[in-house]
Amino acid sequence: MELKVLENLQDNISKVMIGNEGTVKLLLAALLAEGHVLLEDVPGTGKTVLAKSLAKSVDAQFMRVQFTPDLLPSDVTGLNYFNAKDGKFVFRKGPVFCNILLADEINRATPKTQSSLLECMAENQVTVDGVTRTLGKPFFVIATQNPIETIGTFPLPEAQTDRFLMQVSMEAMTQEQELSMVERFLVREPLKELERVCGGEEITMLQQQCRSVYVHRDLMKYMIETVHATRRHEKVICGVSPRGTIAFVRAAQGFAMTEGREYVVPEDIKSVAVPVLAHRLSLSARTEGQKGEKMVIREILETVKLPTEEWEKR
Repeated sequence: MELKVLENLQDNISKVMIGNEGTVKLLLAALLAEGHVLLEDVPGTGKTVLAKSLAKSVDAQFMRVQFTPDLLPSDVTGLNYFNAKDGKFVFRKGPVFCNILLADEINRATPKTQSSLLECMAENQVTVDGVTRTLGKPFFVIATQNPIETIGTFPLPEAQTDRFLMQVSMEAMTQEQELSMVERFLVREPLKELERVCGGEEITMLQQQCRSVYVHRDLMKYMIETVHATRRHEKVICGVSPRGTIAFVRAAQGFAMTEGREYVVPEDIKSVAVPVLAHRLSLSARTEGQKGEKMVIREILETVKLPTEEWEKR
């Protein structure tokens, strides 16, 4: 059943998105693993369209927040206001009280506003004026940011980026794919025509099943060894945290589900390694930027010995 739901989601999103099959699969893997995704790429590559396509495919509450420098934390989480008619304070929910949240251009907001998402993403709850309110399930944050624009932006601090299970970029389109895109959007609006193919309850059930995807002990050791290698690498000041280790395992479980398997294989691990681990590194040579971080992870994957075994549960 779960395979059919995932196939329906991928097919539905492909009615809007041309190419980007790998990015879509990573997005679904993060959703299944109960993580969040940071989409980073130049403007016009389809980041927002991809997020909206997923949201419209699921019968769940979707909210979008356009992050700007004047956005306040209360604009995201909600606030208490005095209701003169009733003579008491009333809580007005912010847009985080939804199932799928699009935090568009998140790096345009101040660090104070960015941090308003920390508790939501890590603990699935919001605390305002000392009162904690639980968010619904599923709760999935898709944030976008532009890597090349610096004026009027605030870099995400390590604590914020570490809350994202994955950092993903859009895939480059071939000339044929771009022609298909132009033909598709020339006279139609595929995003407006998109229909829902599954419900929020089904996503929650899939997330529960994702936790039971089998991971062989040798593969867990391999992932832990990979993480420890980031902490010893000569170019790395600060390696992947223990939270990153858990994220690594859960992402591999989610990716295995998108492949229709109930167990993880080495290919799943290698598919999610860069999106899960690269953005968690702090390099000594900052001039290399994100490309340097990705190169470090790829280099580690080539040097850490991969065990050979039958990976199905016995």
